[in-house]
Order: sequence, then structure tokens, then C-alpha cells
Amino acid sequence: MAIQQLTVFVQNKKGTVVSVTNILSQNNINLRALSIAETQDFGILRLIVDNAELAESVLKENGYLIKTIDVVGVKIGDAPGKLSAALGVLDKADINVEYLYAFMARTERHAYVVLRVEDNAAAEQVLTDAGFHMITLADVCKL
Repeated sequence: MAIQQLTVFVQNKKGTVVSVTNILSQNNINLRALSIAETQDFGILRLIVDNAELAESVLKENGYLIKTIDVVGVKIGDAPGKLSAALGVLDKADINVEYLYAFMARTERHAYVVLRVEDNAAAEQVLTDAGFHMITLADVCKL
């Protein structure tokens, strides 16, 4: 049930993010989630889109360095302690979370959380066993 995430390496300068989003828009690629981490000189732009294969292709054609990886998506309740509960399940199973980012669903009272872990299958299994619902790209595209 993993979701494909594009990791785009970009320069940390004015206009870079809009350039990436313009390329996606011009190719009718819908952006579903985005996270950016930066240093003084460069940024790491993480994207969930409705068509990862096409997005990777058109961004590479425009000179961007891209890495596509599978990440885990989990739906959690929108209430205090729900994220902590999900992270606790992973911690108890000795699964390290390398990074995460979240976004709210428009029509549900849930947050969708994207997790980067070493073993997606193990993370999905322990979260499912603990009563959490895993999300798919199809779920994300419905937002």
C-alpha cells in the first residue's frame, strides 16, 4: 500500500518552488502534498502527486534531480494524542521514522500522515494491527 513520493533537489533561491509547481501544472499533474526542507544553498522538496511517473519524467526533462521512493501513508484522527499514538506503535515495534509530514483531509476529520521508514511493510503491518487505517494514492487523490 505504499505511496510514491518524489524527492526533488532544488536550489534555495527565489522562484524555484514556483518553477516546479508550474511544470506540474502545465502537465496537468495534481499536487496532493508537499514538504520542503532547506539549507542555505539547497532544498529538498518532497511531493505526493496524482501521477508520479509523469511528474518524474517532466521534472527530469527540465533539469531537476529526482528520486522516487515509497512512503507509508496513515490516516489518524484529528485530536490531541492521535499522532503520538501512531508513532508509539512504530516505536514499540522498533521502527525508526526518518521524517514525516501531514496534511488535513478536506471532508473528513482526519489528518493524513506520510512517514518515511526503513521497512514500509513492517510499519504498515504494526499500524494496521493497532487499528490505524493505511491510505493509498487513490485515497490521497480523492482529497
